[in-house]
Amino acid sequence: MEATFDRVDRLAIDTIRTLAMDAVERARSGHPGTPVALAPVAWLLFSRFLRHDPGDPDWPDRDRFVLSCGHASMLLYAALHLTGYGLTLDDLRSFRQWGSRTPGHPEHGLTPGVEITTGPLGQGCSASVGMALAEAHLAAAFNRPGHEVVDHRTWALVSDGDLMEGVAHEAASLAGHLRLGKLVWIWDDNRITIEGSTDLAFSEDVLARFRALGWRTVDAGDVNDLERLAAALEEARTSDGRPTLVRVRSVIAWGVPGKEGDASSHGAPLGGEAVRAAKERLGWDPETEFAVPEEVRERGREVARRGAALRAAWRERLEAWTAAHPDLAAEWRRRLAGELPQGWD
Repeated sequence: MEATFDRVDRLAIDTIRTLAMDAVERARSGHPGTPVALAPVAWLLFSRFLRHDPGDPDWPDRDRFVLSCGHASMLLYAALHLTGYGLTLDDLRSFRQWGSRTPGHPEHGLTPGVEITTGPLGQGCSASVGMALAEAHLAAAFNRPGHEVVDHRTWALVSDGDLMEGVAHEAASLAGHLRLGKLVWIWDDNRITIEGSTDLAFSEDVLARFRALGWRTVDAGDVNDLERLAAALEEARTSDGRPTLVRVRSVIAWGVPGKEGDASSHGAPLGGEAVRAAKERLGWDPETEFAVPEEVRERGREVARRGAALRAAWRERLEAWTAAHPDLAAEWRRRLAGELPQGWD
């Protein structure tokens, strides 16, 4: 069944774009181009595809989301703000400021909803493989027929720069070899680096490489084609036993006059004039900053309510499993507490 999207979905996507532009502009530092381009990916993931509960970011069976291209941190912060993770507009206004909860690159333990600290390209790719491997190990150790308490996916958003890194290649090879079927990488194929076009140093067939590594590949086409993007993510969520690479074509700084497709939008503020022009193109008040329409806030609250219901259903399954397998449940609690087995010294 084809996914459908309404005006509020598109308004939420544009809200992510404007929040990212405003935060980078206020900080006079940051990477606005990728968050503006990939806002559709962030909104679809957080509103429709991730199994997560913003009210409990540490829910053990939540889906994991890794922003491997950590420089695009405002993409993540805006999504966390809209879906109820406790980040405030003041937090977004404090982007990249000393002592804030919104540093230039995401930091685990500082910001609720950030699964791992990322920044060095490729590092988040390898970390996501570790997370998917952990899920497979825990599922094998604790799931029993009729009692599945471990069943989540790991999603990573990766850039051209990530996939140029050796650490990403090695991790992808391992993931394919181990058939980590609940791992999904979403590749932002924007063909831009901080120094210009990827053609300067990169010409390989990425999809062919990943197929050779044992991955399934899915082409989502233009990131702004929401129906096709949703279909690709749904296909990725339906595992065939292999990890999945979803290719998404985007234009960096999409919709920003004079900045679209230009490497200058990668790692510097867009400039007040360009931001105002972009807001006018989107139909927003060009003089208003950090605006979140009430309809978007309510849609975010719906996401949080669905997440709470998912976690509550999991708690019921966990209680039934605990009653049926008390020894396994004790081992589960020990591992979650980070305690060593008895007899270790």
